[in-house]
Amino acid sequence: MKVLIVGAGIGGLTAALAALRRGLDVEVYEQAPALKEVGAGLQLSANGTRVLYELGVGERLKALSCEVEGKEIRLWNTGETWKAFDLGKVSLERYGYPYFTVYRPDLLEVLVSAIGRERIHLGSKCVGFTQDEHVVALELDGGGTVSGDCLIGADGVHSRVRQILFGRDQPQFTGIVVWRGIVPMEDLPGHMRRMVGSNWVGPGAHVVHYPLRAGKVMNFVGALERSDWQVESWSARGTTEELAADFKGWHDDIQALIRNIPVPYKWALMTRPPMSRWTVGRVTLLGDACHSMVPFLAQGAVMAIEDGFILARALSASPDLPAGLLKYEEARRERTRKAVEGSAANIGRFHHPALADPAQARDYIAREWAGRNVAERYEWLFSYDVTK
Repeated sequence: MKVLIVGAGIGGLTAALAALRRGLDVEVYEQAPALKEVGAGLQLSANGTRVLYELGVGERLKALSCEVEGKEIRLWNTGETWKAFDLGKVSLERYGYPYFTVYRPDLLEVLVSAIGRERIHLGSKCVGFTQDEHVVALELDGGGTVSGDCLIGADGVHSRVRQILFGRDQPQFTGIVVWRGIVPMEDLPGHMRRMVGSNWVGPGAHVVHYPLRAGKVMNFVGALERSDWQVESWSARGTTEELAADFKGWHDDIQALIRNIPVPYKWALMTRPPMSRWTVGRVTLLGDACHSMVPFLAQGAVMAIEDGFILARALSASPDLPAGLLKYEEARRERTRKAVEGSAANIGRFHHPALADPAQARDYIAREWAGRNVAERYEWLFSYDVTK
């Protein structure tokens, strides 16, 4: 079976590696001329690292990543701290696999090396495709055409494959702008150089930061309610001055992070309703192309990784290929819908007006991040086993 994949992001590359491990033939087509993604961090909980270990790349990624000891909640102006949940050894004991914080380009490089660069065709933009009962023909910019047994659209939130299958979507602006940046750890005060993930919550905004690259850098993500910027691009540059103004009045630790970001980037958060279907014949979608979510549950990349593993198994186990693609979709639709909705629910939780007043804030945080509430939000995610 020959599998054509459009998009060499995390989901597309995971699907490619999983398909190769099951003996399928795979070619990946990426429109970018080089895999030089603007660096950013991501979190891989046990349900995602399980996949990477199953595919044989877990230990290599571990050497490039951080295993944070846990997650904490901090109050935006006072810095008061509450434990959200333990990770590190606890993740291994409870779920069997670690929780990594990862520099995105490192994860891509690990996947590319395992797949083989010869299977990844850069500068190959999808402009269309046709299919019949037996074959899919992918049309590339410049006039080239390649044929395969199925086509996987792993081409992100602006998916060309999705547009061809289902028409243009209508994303809705959330009213939230997100900033991100990478800070050299040596530039931060000593008390901030910790192997934990911190989530600062405040009225109308929140900040997440965690270590990457074996503790050499700190990843910064700051989200706030703002209506004057609606560009959905990961590569739009902002300025340190603008970022500092957005978080004026926040704790000195946040100001230290902002001051030391060499280049901050910003993007507008858009939402798209979960799709009721994403497969037509021999063509299907994966990851952000069919279930994009706001980055407030730390599951966007993990859902795409799970997609890739389950898709490869559905293809290899089904003699009828279109039926296999439908099995994959049916296995993923409800879980990813729940993740999309859980991510969106955290907007109100992280930005609640009660956080403006210290007395109310303490009661609110103690209630929202009590053990039972946290377990309900995360246990169903972390305990999921793609192999079963």
